[in-house]
This record gives sequence, structure tokens and C-alpha cells, in this order.
Amino acid sequence: MRTFIALIAAALALGACATTHKLGAASDVHALLVAIRDDDTVGFNAHVDHDALKAQMQTVIDAQIAKNKNLKGLASLLGPSTLDLADELLVQPRTFRLVAEHYGYRRDTQIPGAIVISQALKALPDGRVCAVRKKDGPCLLVFTREQGVWKLTGFEGDSSMLRLKL
Repeated sequence: MRTFIALIAAALALGACATTHKLGAASDVHALLVAIRDDDTVGFNAHVDHDALKAQMQTVIDAQIAKNKNLKGLASLLGPSTLDLADELLVQPRTFRLVAEHYGYRRDTQIPGAIVISQALKALPDGRVCAVRKKDGPCLLVFTREQGVWKLTGFEGDSSMLRLKL
């Protein structure tokens, strides 16, 4: 009986930890959503890890090149400066507005507080959290805690969700 009670207590403690983890991340996700809504580049950049997103883009590009031999020559011509350009053009508040709209956050929508946002976050085994559309749905945005701030470090959504406006 004591073992059973200890197991229940451990499970509750782990659940509370995950909830606290998500709640902590939710306030930074809220700040990112406000920055996206308000087209606030400074606020946006404070909650985005550009290097992590560029590394993810490189992985996606490498996978596409591996599938298509015709792209290998093009990739060598373009070089790493292409990632810097992609980061500059794609990783900005206006581009991520469509992702926010996918979650129901339009320019005229009041962004909910951290408690509501935490319900759309899923704790990942490696300590990161991700935003999901449905409770057991796939991750769309991945956040990592860096120097006390939760930052966007991954985008798992369809690239068509990113709207580029030049």
C-alpha cells in the first residue's frame, strides 16, 4: 500500500512539474504572440533563437538536396549566405502572423493569458515545450528555455503557413 501511495505521489509531482514548466513557458509564448500581432521586431527577436531556426532550415534543405541530385549544384552555388537571407526574410513577425492565425490569433483578437496558453503547450521529454493545435496533436512551434527566457527554436508546421511579404 505504501508503494502504491508513493507511486501516486510521484506521478502527481511529475504532473505538477510539467504544468509549472508549461506555465512558465506560456508567459514568454504570450509575449511572442503579442510581438507577432503588433509587428514588434525587437519583442519578436527577444523570443526567437535565429541560430537554432537557421540550423533547422539547413537540416530541411539538406534533406531536400539528398532527395534531388539536381539541387546539389544549386546548393553549392548559393552557399551559407542563403540561410542568412532566408532567416532575414522568413523569421520576422509578419511571416509568423499566419502561424498565429492558425491558432486563432488575428490582429483584432485579444491574446489570452498564460494559463490559457499553457493548455496549448505540450512538455517534451527533453525539457522543451511545443505548441499544439489539439491536445494530442502534432507540435507546430517548439520552444527552448535559454538563459531564463523561452525562445522559439523550431517550426514543425507546413512551410506554406509562413507568408512572405516583401
